[in-house]
Amino acid sequence: MSSKTVKCDLLVIGSGAAGMAAALKAASEGHSVIVAEKSQWLGGTTAISGGWAWVPGNKQGVAQGDTRREIETYIRALAKDCYKAEMVDTFLDEVPEAIDWLERDTDVEFVYPEMAPDYQMDAPGAKPSGRAISGKVVDARTLGENRLRLRPYLDTYTVFGYMPEVGPDIAQFLHANQSWKSFAYVSKKLLETWVETVLCRRSFDRTNGNSLMVRMVSSAAKLGIRMWTETPVTKILQSENGVVTGAVLGGVHAGTVEARLGVVIAAGGYSSDPALRAEYWGHDPHGDNHFTPTVGHDGDNVRLAAPLGGHVDTDVHEPAAWAPVTVFTGLRGQQRIFPHLRAFGLPGLIAVNRKGERFANESSSYHDFGMAMIQENAGQDETFGYIIADAKAMKKYGIGYAKPWPIPQGYFKKTGFLHKADTVEDLAREIGVDIAGLKKTLTEFNTGAAKGEDPKFNRGSNWFHHFKGDMEHQPNPNLEPLDKGPYYAAKIEMGDLGAYSGLAVDRHSQVLDDDNQPIPGLFAAGSAAVSIFGGGYPGYGANIGPALVFGYTIGRDAEILASLRTESVEPTVLEEV
Repeated sequence: MSSKTVKCDLLVIGSGAAGMAAALKAASEGHSVIVAEKSQWLGGTTAISGGWAWVPGNKQGVAQGDTRREIETYIRALAKDCYKAEMVDTFLDEVPEAIDWLERDTDVEFVYPEMAPDYQMDAPGAKPSGRAISGKVVDARTLGENRLRLRPYLDTYTVFGYMPEVGPDIAQFLHANQSWKSFAYVSKKLLETWVETVLCRRSFDRTNGNSLMVRMVSSAAKLGIRMWTETPVTKILQSENGVVTGAVLGGVHAGTVEARLGVVIAAGGYSSDPALRAEYWGHDPHGDNHFTPTVGHDGDNVRLAAPLGGHVDTDVHEPAAWAPVTVFTGLRGQQRIFPHLRAFGLPGLIAVNRKGERFANESSSYHDFGMAMIQENAGQDETFGYIIADAKAMKKYGIGYAKPWPIPQGYFKKTGFLHKADTVEDLAREIGVDIAGLKKTLTEFNTGAAKGEDPKFNRGSNWFHHFKGDMEHQPNPNLEPLDKGPYYAAKIEMGDLGAYSGLAVDRHSQVLDDDNQPIPGLFAAGSAAVSIFGGGYPGYGANIGPALVFGYTIGRDAEILASLRTESVEPTVLEEV
């Protein structure tokens, strides 16, 4: 290990939304900040996400008459017995200041959509808009030399390289094979993407989570924040009095960092660690029944904090933000993952179990659907189901990664993503589900769907369901009979968008030890820390919203908390690196 020692005020581990928010605020207060990122890319999982932030109490919600009481009522309904009153109170107290500061004093810009429904619109306190915001499209050339350091999109979630935004943008893509206007719009977007990628290695316009991280990294560069990639943190250091004083780094910047104000763990959760999943997730007792599209969530939060007394807070009724995924093999033999966050809420697609039966409302959120999928497969060795579509739905919408007409289907079948058969019976044999069960399911579903009804699960009954479907489809944006062959299927397995059971923290985001006392100078935010929603998933951006807010408060309060410690740590002189 290098003997080099570098000094700063705050060391941030991880470069996603939580880490960058902490770094930006601390640097704006005049503190020197180092961001240590173990991968070659900046941006973390945020950069491949939808980029939404669920931040109730923002200026749009307030203008629309949203109240604190309604927000608390809604969160309490989703959290159930795991409601974290102190954390929720702190979050709601800080939302206005954090979001206003990001928009006022950094390059971050948000879009306040007219429609972004809460995920459980039937729950008390739910709202159709005013709580979820998203990052505004940005030209990545504003990053200068950092442009190609930002993590690329999750390629399986793009449309031939372009990442559509939730809302009007994705609606155009949804209708590209049905409307000349939409076709022209999509063609223009794709052509620009391809030309820029060929000439400049990556397209310029960045959307969704990538746009948010472009703006945060741009702001960090202007503030002089040192952003070190390929630099894993291997150990967190403490003084004799238990105060966190820095960390040991490996990789490109191997050595020791002395951090006067402390260390922030914002390196994601433990979704990618089989042993930790086996310990904390009931459906994955052997660590082989789960596939995550997250990046960098390798359990560093747990391993780095454990020697200091940090521990996982399991007081959540669901330990992760669930998302069904299809796992398939690329043509070069690599494993690829597609998260189904929207696809099977569309008309003409349903999900069935191994018996060929529907087991959940396909238009519910991916988290709620995932809960039902885990329950449906309880006691089984494998958690899985299938998305089923007929020829009409496949031609019009496709199934997630398997694109609709006029895109040829050969590639999707060759990789194992898509299955096809001429009849319902043949499809059932192809995928190994009960033939009689699947035929009965389609008969029952089709009867109601023809009338725009779903007596079994009430699919298509609220604004969120409709928003997830095809708003132009009648008589119900979420329902259409499956009655025209050939028939198609894609296997779905269990995935996630980040752990909910993360490090135990207090309202200042200080990591708690085994006695539930703060570890001085050690903070955690984002998926590295326990979710404040108790296992519920309230709406678009339920992970990024708290990450931004608590990252901001860490950067703001680190100096104050340091001054309150019994041990005084003298300011240090920065070394040039």
